[in-house]
Amino acid sequence: MTERVQYGRLQVAKELDELLAEEILPGLNVTRDEFWFSFNEIVEEFVPRNNSLISQRENLQEKIDKWHLDRKGQNHNHEEYKTFLKEIGYWVKEASDFQITTSQVDPEISEIAGPQLVVPVMNARFSLNAANARWGSLYDALYGTDMISEEGGAERAGAYNPVRGDKVIEFSKTFLNKTVPLSKGTFQEVTSFQVHEGNLEVTLSDQSKVGLKDNSKFLGYTGEPGNPSGILFKNNKLHLEIQVDREDSVGKDDAAGIKDILIESAVTTIQDLEDSIAAVDAEDKVAAYRNWLGLMKGDLKETFLKGDSEITRELSPDRNYVDPKGTEFLLSGRSLLLVRNVGHLMTNPAVLDNEGEEIPEGILDAMFTICIAKHDIDGNNLLSNSRTGSIYIVKPKMHGPEEVQFTCDLFASVEKALKLKPLAVKIGIMDEERRTTINLKECIQVAKDRVIFINTGFLDRTGDEIHTSMEAGPMIPKALMKQQPWISAYEDWNVDKGLKAGFKGKAQIGKGMWPMPDEMLEMYETKSVHPEAGANCAWVPSPTAATLHALHYHQVSVSTTQENLKEREEAKIDDILTIPLLKDPSSLTEKEIQEELDNNAQGILGYVVRWIDQGVGCSKVPDINNVGLMEDRATCRISSQHMANWLYHGLCTEEQVIETMKRMALVVDDQNINDPEYKTMAPEYEGVAFKAACDLVLEGRSQPSGYTEPILHKRRLEYKE
Repeated sequence: MTERVQYGRLQVAKELDELLAEEILPGLNVTRDEFWFSFNEIVEEFVPRNNSLISQRENLQEKIDKWHLDRKGQNHNHEEYKTFLKEIGYWVKEASDFQITTSQVDPEISEIAGPQLVVPVMNARFSLNAANARWGSLYDALYGTDMISEEGGAERAGAYNPVRGDKVIEFSKTFLNKTVPLSKGTFQEVTSFQVHEGNLEVTLSDQSKVGLKDNSKFLGYTGEPGNPSGILFKNNKLHLEIQVDREDSVGKDDAAGIKDILIESAVTTIQDLEDSIAAVDAEDKVAAYRNWLGLMKGDLKETFLKGDSEITRELSPDRNYVDPKGTEFLLSGRSLLLVRNVGHLMTNPAVLDNEGEEIPEGILDAMFTICIAKHDIDGNNLLSNSRTGSIYIVKPKMHGPEEVQFTCDLFASVEKALKLKPLAVKIGIMDEERRTTINLKECIQVAKDRVIFINTGFLDRTGDEIHTSMEAGPMIPKALMKQQPWISAYEDWNVDKGLKAGFKGKAQIGKGMWPMPDEMLEMYETKSVHPEAGANCAWVPSPTAATLHALHYHQVSVSTTQENLKEREEAKIDDILTIPLLKDPSSLTEKEIQEELDNNAQGILGYVVRWIDQGVGCSKVPDINNVGLMEDRATCRISSQHMANWLYHGLCTEEQVIETMKRMALVVDDQNINDPEYKTMAPEYEGVAFKAACDLVLEGRSQPSGYTEPILHKRRLEYKE
């Protein structure tokens, strides 16, 4: 039984109250009594509004369901459907044109285009690695991944392979030739560097001395001007550094003594309290908030064993350089941190109201994450995050402008309660629900003085697409979904609306996650489309991926691209509202149906078993073909809703679903055979995790918006008990 402390009408878990009193509030100009008094008032005002918004979601979904049911067996009438969505208030009246007015935004968000990491804040080691991923080794990123072919004796395994090393160096110097080209010759010919009279002077193998084609790209150096240890460049507002050390094991064999190239990589990082973690009670919330606190105060540390060595990870300090005129300056050694709160749906037992009901978790997150970030704003920290006095909160799973308005109002109340300046808290809007997409302009408008981010979360968006139109008919196979008109229009629409609202030079327009953390060559060949599409950030699953994806932003000027895209024809709402229905279910063979079920079931089980049994909210899960995929609640939402849709429309039976789940449980058990913490699901199939996976499909149609959280939270709490 959770021990609780009474504050007004609130019953607070003792461990959460102790975290607040002993760790969060010291150093702030807010007392314990002030905090809980204000929070009581916020709960009283915003819980009824929160509940009303959730009811409105359900009400609209019931109307959409009825509309489809009333027309069962008829051809879909697109024009009639659009009129209907307007009549019920799902699609609101278009707002007049406007420009966002958000101010005091750090340049990492407003000006610099680059990769964005998303990391579970409950894992301190991962959080620190991500925060420190502002700078990454290009040599390491290339050497350790499939970016460099293993052909011709360039294998990765074993001790250092000089053949592979030579390929890495060749790739890297070719990158330099394209990014910061010399006035003559190539970086393959360079034998030394020096800074002379404020210019970079490079000696080539023929003893000639050359400079850069564009000397403005030379920003500074470390070491002595006649023999610098680091040469700093800037291209498309991103930094890179050539590191020189002739004593180094790599540098000693390089004509110029180059030991590595540092790439400014994860410019921003989202520390996640949502889809990538499993936080179901006060214990979990305390762990997550404590790590966020350590990041904001700059003192987070994590000690762990790597091989036989004990390693302590902590936040990287700022980096020191000297500019061409001899003046010292600093660059941030860390990624600018945003924090993702949870959405409006879920509650959490960490705080109960007077009737013993759980309060909405999103309201709890707002109060605690903002209070914690106040340490950064007040300068009560060892290392700073925001240099402009802003707190950046990404808000997921909002449905339409009313819900965005609710969040903005909530942030304003929290600012007042915690004695922060108005508009100190900024909002990142996840465009991942259908009602938000079609009303995106209006969502941005209500947040125009706070918004710093819109992002296409295509995974959740696909789950919502299936659930919203559940009654319309069976959906196409999951693999075909990305080829549908709605998804490409949705991606373009997000950019179009952001640019029209004045995001260029003020806020981020983001793109979604690369899901295969081991497939870096494929990522490199694929993900260039994101800056080319006008997005000034895109999600990556690891620091290594951030370093490699950063190369794309050197190749493409997003600012120029955005300027050009302003002139294109806007994406079509008709495409966005095209439902991805399977026109002829009989066209699928029994084998094709079973393969689809197998794929979905294996993905659900592989993710859910770790979520329930180990409390792991996001992990690399092998798919049915043993390819590691980053799975979180969004991917689980797609798979479970897709199976629920096919079950409901008779493409499979409940018995077939259960049989598939049992058979795929054997596959997942085998895939996890080397995990000592893993508990097998077969042959009993009585474990909480297996039951949760089945629930997600068998009860999928009735889940609010098709979300996985209600079932996962309930079953995880059952497991913990």
